[in-house]
Amino acid sequence: MNGRILLNSWDWAAVAAFFAILFGIAAACSRRAGRNAGDFFLSGRSMPWWLIGISMCAASTSTNSANMFTEFIRNSGLSENWKWWAFLLTGMLTVFVYSRLWVRSGAKSDIEFYELRYSGRAAAFLRGFRAIYLGIVFNVITTGLVMLAAIKIGQTLFGVDQWTVIAITAVASIVYSALGGFRGAIYTDFFLFVIIMVGAVVGMIYAIGHPAVGGFSAMMSNPAVRSHLSFFPDVANTDLFVSVFVIPIAIQWWNVWYPGSEPGGGGYIVQRMLSAKSENHCVAGSVLYQVVNYAIRPWPWYLTAFASLIVFPDLASLQKAFPNVNPALVKGDLAYPAMLTFVPNGWLGVVAASMMGALFSTVAAHLSMGSNYVANDFWKRFVRPQAGEHELILVGRVTVVALMALTAVISPLLISAGAVFNLILQIGAGTGLIYLLRWFWMRINAWSEITAMAVSFVVAVFLQLVYPHLGMPPLLAWHRLLIVMGVTTAAWVGVTFLTPPTEATRRAAFENKIRANGHDIAWGLLAMTLACAAVYAAMFAVGFWIYSRAVPAAAMTALSAVAGVALVPTLKRLNSAPLATNN
Repeated sequence: MNGRILLNSWDWAAVAAFFAILFGIAAACSRRAGRNAGDFFLSGRSMPWWLIGISMCAASTSTNSANMFTEFIRNSGLSENWKWWAFLLTGMLTVFVYSRLWVRSGAKSDIEFYELRYSGRAAAFLRGFRAIYLGIVFNVITTGLVMLAAIKIGQTLFGVDQWTVIAITAVASIVYSALGGFRGAIYTDFFLFVIIMVGAVVGMIYAIGHPAVGGFSAMMSNPAVRSHLSFFPDVANTDLFVSVFVIPIAIQWWNVWYPGSEPGGGGYIVQRMLSAKSENHCVAGSVLYQVVNYAIRPWPWYLTAFASLIVFPDLASLQKAFPNVNPALVKGDLAYPAMLTFVPNGWLGVVAASMMGALFSTVAAHLSMGSNYVANDFWKRFVRPQAGEHELILVGRVTVVALMALTAVISPLLISAGAVFNLILQIGAGTGLIYLLRWFWMRINAWSEITAMAVSFVVAVFLQLVYPHLGMPPLLAWHRLLIVMGVTTAAWVGVTFLTPPTEATRRAAFENKIRANGHDIAWGLLAMTLACAAVYAAMFAVGFWIYSRAVPAAAMTALSAVAGVALVPTLKRLNSAPLATNN
């Protein structure tokens, strides 16, 4: 096996049809997207719940998703996915408590929030800095991580060098993101997500059908797979149990900022929330996203990862099978694209289109988010306050091109999906609590956020790059995470009490706008609890049905149904009280 697959005429037809539909949707939306900034950046706040939910799914589904989940499973089993499963708690808290507050705030982006909530030069600095930091620097890093997966897929499946992959992605993403605006991104996301899931299922079928795997029953009974099936890590393995389960469930979900799973909401998730036609559409779309994202979407990838344990039992077997792939890129995440090499011509074009769909949907989400930050929160706010609608759209489109160029530079410097995931977690550690409390604890000010952001970044970089060279005892990833959390939290809490609070008039205006009250919070937390129980139970139920364990599967199905039924009257109570008005 040399890692190169040739597409036949049917494959190329599938790829051509994919691009035709993709650009066709963008072109159809281009005229309306160019009318005003509201349409270009937030689709005129007119999106229905089902489009919002599927768009969230597409935006969070990247080429990196399947690769990273495969690396987790190959490292220590299915249970390592608690590193991201725990973020369901974050997501449901955002859905039932914070999504309404975001819609009521009237913000065009989560960056504009800063000058709605805080006052003075510190608030202005925070807004401008975060616009550049998140819109460009952090955005490029996370987009580069997505591109890393695409590079590995391109080299493994088609023997294509990294610069060709980057060039194709850059041209396609720039054209359809800049042309159709956010409205085009929402519509294309629906199409892309359907293609992504079709490709994932096709890849799974041929992975399980590989002669070495021997079909589904043989795979599930194989010792190499059976040892990786558990939903929970072995308690006897203390380091593993603490790092992949205790830390994520006890601390990580509420005190770590991660793109797409920001405590209290943020980034491209909030951008889609703010595009909803109403609060109810915002909540319903967000719930749909959480259900699909955790209970349904990843299972074809998990099963493909299980098959890879048999076909490619270690990194040496991967390197031997793909000698033309850069040895530095041969990590556990390479196993997923390696399994796709067994898809035959005819279906291969569909799988290739699905991989491009996963790539483009996430890249476009980050490009759209970054262009919104730069145009509205930096250019209009600090460079040209008098900028008109067409100028902002132009700035947004130029930003899309610039972001893609920077991503092309950084992508080749990254190595492993899992390693970059852990680094991003550490950079955001200790900041999550402030994003949850700032809506309600009015003592928090702009300096609190500036401190949290700066300290978490500095401590994370120190532990990652400097500490290993000091001759000190080595630190595991979860050790570093806890250190960053502790130092960051102590720093921002201290600064909160040492600096003046936000101006009273600004605080009052903010409270009157979001109209938060005890009724919303109490019933929102109950709804969050029931929704998490329903989705986690559904996720376990799907797994147990796949494992042919009928008793726990039936029990989890029943629990999911009961929690889902109980959620309905809870939501009615949540929506029953009149909106409070703060004076």
